[in-house]
Amino acid sequence: MELSKIKNLKNLDANNFFLLAGPCAIEGEEMALRIAEKVVEITSKLKIPYVFKGSFKKANRSRIDSFTGIGNEKALKILRKVGETFEVPTITDIHENDDAVMAAEYVDILQIPAFLVRQTDLVVAAAKTGKTVNLKKGQFMSPEAMQHAVKKVKDSDSDLVMVTDRGTMFGYQDMIVDFRGIPTMKQYATTVLDVTHSLQQPNQSSGVTGGRPDMIETIARAGVVTGVDGLFMETHYDPANAKSDGANMLDLQYLEKLLSNLVAIRQTVNSL
Repeated sequence: MELSKIKNLKNLDANNFFLLAGPCAIEGEEMALRIAEKVVEITSKLKIPYVFKGSFKKANRSRIDSFTGIGNEKALKILRKVGETFEVPTITDIHENDDAVMAAEYVDILQIPAFLVRQTDLVVAAAKTGKTVNLKKGQFMSPEAMQHAVKKVKDSDSDLVMVTDRGTMFGYQDMIVDFRGIPTMKQYATTVLDVTHSLQQPNQSSGVTGGRPDMIETIARAGVVTGVDGLFMETHYDPANAKSDGANMLDLQYLEKLLSNLVAIRQTVNSL
């Protein structure tokens, strides 16, 4: 996929990785704009193509009393406001076929969650909107299996597709990243590495997913060295009080230093 086809994606001439980043879930307008403003400032300085990420609803929760969202239309309108305010593309996940057409009215990229990436009707519904589709690799799938998910999009008359690795289940409560999968999946589509969900520790007895945010830079560095096209990460100015996935999000205050290091690594790799 040519990244230039994504509306408002800037800095494409910098020969850099691109970034999908934002909060796990849209908790409100002020928080979304605050996070977007900071990330736009950093990525503009470092010449990183940037897409704002935020879930308009959270359908996959461990417990019935977990936060699921502030209302579909309200959250989607906030995503559109972020895109218009900062002139950046936006991405959100969808979970049901009807979500595809609804969300496509507000965002530029539709994301298929890892648990749902084999749902043919959902993938086709997303592709049929004409929006770019980001397919998150199932934790239970091999990198090679993602070629079939990509083909579903292409068979739906769209070449606007990318894939994102978010780790593979290791036992019951851990994730690992097999970096051999990056060059494999790059054969099928533009490839992204999710450096925060890859550090989740799911299936905790408390019903609240844990994580290892201290390892984010380690995973991100390895991904950049391996030649990944883009990075995905969730970030928040107050992860401890975030309403979803706070345990594995990057604290926003550390983002600029992390990205500066990663850009330096990419420049070194490019010079080899």
